[in-house]
Amino acid sequence: MDDKINKEKLVKKILDNDRDLDGSNISEELLHELISGKISKNINNIHDDNLTIGQKVADKIASFGGSWPFIISFMTVLVVWIIVNAVLLSKKAFDPYPFILLNLALSCLAAIQAPIIMMSQNRESEKDRLTAANDYLINLKSEIIIEDLHKKIDILIEQQEENTKNIELLLKTKK
Repeated sequence: MDDKINKEKLVKKILDNDRDLDGSNISEELLHELISGKISKNINNIHDDNLTIGQKVADKIASFGGSWPFIISFMTVLVVWIIVNAVLLSKKAFDPYPFILLNLALSCLAAIQAPIIMMSQNRESEKDRLTAANDYLINLKSEIIIEDLHKKIDILIEQQEENTKNIELLLKTKK
């Protein structure tokens, strides 16, 4: 638990000072703790675990309402409705042409289906925002790691140049 709090404090500190990512404001210990920790999360699992039954049902309805099986079955029902009322029951049709009952049913379906699809899309937008925030933290961590590695490589190069100079001095003094 304390480990998680330290990482959260570090991320908050980094986010507050994101213009100054040279590490001067970040302790080496916290930097290595962040680097060794895992930031990425599976947003789909986190988001899907918090859905209510109504939200799950709305998502199922929205996914079926935007599928080929729905379109094909819907067209089949419309064609059957029109054939039954216009051809087979032409004199005793329960919904004669211009199919007012069918229009009422279609309007009710659209009135119910549209908000359900919009609710599902709003949840997808929320999931996209969570994914974007997670991606930002991952990118930030990668940037910090790269900056840290860059500093370490610079230090190694400086040490190597210093060692090379020392070796050259030693060789000159031995001659």
